[in-house]
Amino acid sequence: MTTFLKRPAAARAWIAAVGGAAAIAFAVAGCGGSSAGQAGAAYGGATGQRTAAAAAPAPSAPTGGGSGAASIGLANSNLGKILVNSKGQTLYLFQADKGSASTCDGACASAWPPVITKGAPIAGAGVSSAKLGTTKRSDGTTEVTYNGHPLYTFVGDSSPGQTTGEGNKGFGAEWDVVAASGSKIETDD
Repeated sequence: MTTFLKRPAAARAWIAAVGGAAAIAFAVAGCGGSSAGQAGAAYGGATGQRTAAAAAPAPSAPTGGGSGAASIGLANSNLGKILVNSKGQTLYLFQADKGSASTCDGACASAWPPVITKGAPIAGAGVSSAKLGTTKRSDGTTEVTYNGHPLYTFVGDSSPGQTTGEGNKGFGAEWDVVAASGSKIETDD
């Protein structure tokens, strides 16, 4: 005897939406070319694709336990040890930000998503909890800061460990990868 379970309409809609989103992501990924380089050019002219070493260990950030608190960790990259979020995405600072106030809104925040938290940010191994902080954004959300710098990811980084935004001068100032010390990492490009 086979038993069939009927899923509620909301569950069927959710499954269809997730499947549709996956199909779109797959189709976009298959469009060819260097999507990271194209994304970098579209969002302020990234200086080329940089990726973490192939044998880099997983980031050291904890998951945050579903509390909505952002987790900040360290990962090895071709630029040395760098700050990453819980998904292993490289974190950047924006030279236009003075103090802990973010100046990246609108189109800038679409290209350089701020690291948002709902609660005190969580420090992974090697990350100084004393340097972690927060700042209120103009939209009322809370952004994570490190050593007084608001933190961002970059849409041109398509996988963990990529640092394609390093040295980018989009939106009026330079973007830099953040070291464990809280200072910027600069390259010669």
